[in-house]
Amino acid sequence: MNVGRRVDYAIRALCYLAAQPPDRIVPRAEIQERQNIPPHFLSKILRSLVGAGFLSSVPGARGGFRLGRQAQQITVRAVYESIEGQLSLVDCVDSREAFCCFASVCTQITIWSGAQQVLADYLERISIRDIADRHGMVLRLREAAPPMPRPIL
Repeated sequence: MNVGRRVDYAIRALCYLAAQPPDRIVPRAEIQERQNIPPHFLSKILRSLVGAGFLSSVPGARGGFRLGRQAQQITVRAVYESIEGQLSLVDCVDSREAFCCFASVCTQITIWSGAQQVLADYLERISIRDIADRHGMVLRLREAAPPMPRPIL
């Protein structure tokens, strides 16, 4: 399984918003800057998150976004599935014979089904509140960078 950039960016945006004061409306440009999310991705992702009810959109000159529900009620699994669709490691687990003619006799299908369930359960236990990020990835990276050596004069 490969978690795509859209899921990563969606979680970054939600993590940043989750750590802001609940009544604060955060401009899209701030989310973009603090979390280093390309604007063409961010617009689509924010629309998806609003559509899923994770965010509220506030129009106008002072508009922006805020969480649409409490951060502890938004799981990583729910975010993943709102962006990518149902979590699926291998198509044959969910689609069975519609995907593969060997599904009814396959010795691997229970392995992948079990692995998929373990992953789904794990991601369901992690909420956006658990990984909220008040400062954003850009600022955290700057703070973590070692100081530049002073030139010798």
